[in-house]
Amino acid sequence: MTLTSRLHNRAALLAPALLMLAGCGAAMPEEAPLSDEALAAVTADAGAPKDQLARQIDEIFTAPGVGETRAVVLMANGKIAAERYAPGYDADTRFVSWSMAKTVTGVLIGMLVSDGLLALDAPAPVPLWQRPGDPRAAITLRHLLQMRSGLRHTESGEPPYESSEVRMIFLDGRDDMARWAEEQPLEAAPGKQFEYSSNTSVILADIAARALTTSDKPEARRKAVADYLQARLFGPLGMASMVPEFDASGTLIGGSLMHATARDWAKLGEMLRLKGRAPGGEQLVPSRWVEAMVTPSPARANYGFQTWLNRELPEGEEQPLFPDRAPKSLFSLIGHMGQYVLVSPEQRVTLVRLGHSGSAERQAMLQQAADVLELYPES
Repeated sequence: MTLTSRLHNRAALLAPALLMLAGCGAAMPEEAPLSDEALAAVTADAGAPKDQLARQIDEIFTAPGVGETRAVVLMANGKIAAERYAPGYDADTRFVSWSMAKTVTGVLIGMLVSDGLLALDAPAPVPLWQRPGDPRAAITLRHLLQMRSGLRHTESGEPPYESSEVRMIFLDGRDDMARWAEEQPLEAAPGKQFEYSSNTSVILADIAARALTTSDKPEARRKAVADYLQARLFGPLGMASMVPEFDASGTLIGGSLMHATARDWAKLGEMLRLKGRAPGGEQLVPSRWVEAMVTPSPARANYGFQTWLNRELPEGEEQPLFPDRAPKSLFSLIGHMGQYVLVSPEQRVTLVRLGHSGSAERQAMLQQAADVLELYPES
């Protein structure tokens, strides 16, 4: 739904009440004046009406029921259009990614495929699966990237300590997360079923380490991946704040634990918006790979390669974005408790929102984010 149509709908709903107020001689309601903080958050060259943008950004922080917003950075046409932080946070604060890290892992795999170190549709090079008769040998890198490996990975469970993610990160799998994830049996044929899984992203991180070094020593694995990411991605993008975490075996915790400032998360989103290019024009990730990342999986319309897509889902399924209010080309990094990097190529916009929101609060907050995006026309 466009901004114009939404305004028409609101006007139609409000018209009877406004007429009644006018007939009674009642004063028309006025919006509260914007605070200096709200106005200061918006730059002079924001690409949208300043007061409207300031109000919509303000509501991401102050509207009831949206949870705690800690940081917002809005990029429009490659420039910072708005930036605001809650008390106690600022431009130097590193924010935990949670599952936004999965998209970084997807980019990492893409660079290794481009380098000829991995093959997208070959059997995933996991030694544990290559024994004669092991059905997991049919799992490909593409299956893992699209969360359709068929492995028995349950992201959340009751009680929580029974979830595969919790067991892998905090309990019996914590010292060698990839091995724990890779040991799980199949529960479906590879490629047939979508199941969102942090365990799968850790398997991808293990595959990346094996592609970069033959050593099994934790420090060698850690250094190989960290150096590659710094040289090929974080350094060229100027993401100086990025701190990825590794487990005791030297495997990148590629599904959930990376830390960076809001501005640096915006830089990553902008690189993806530009189909793998740095602001200076350097092609860091092949454009075809970024296109593949935002192409729907055959098993899930709103998921690509470790990336969420703004696509319609069957009725009754939980919608993590807002396909009724933004272009279907919009995609997002999404992390636990309300971490978002929303990228809309058609609107030339990247919106970062970081904070802490429960499930219902996230839905309300996303509507506020959609209000911001609707100030920018589709090109």
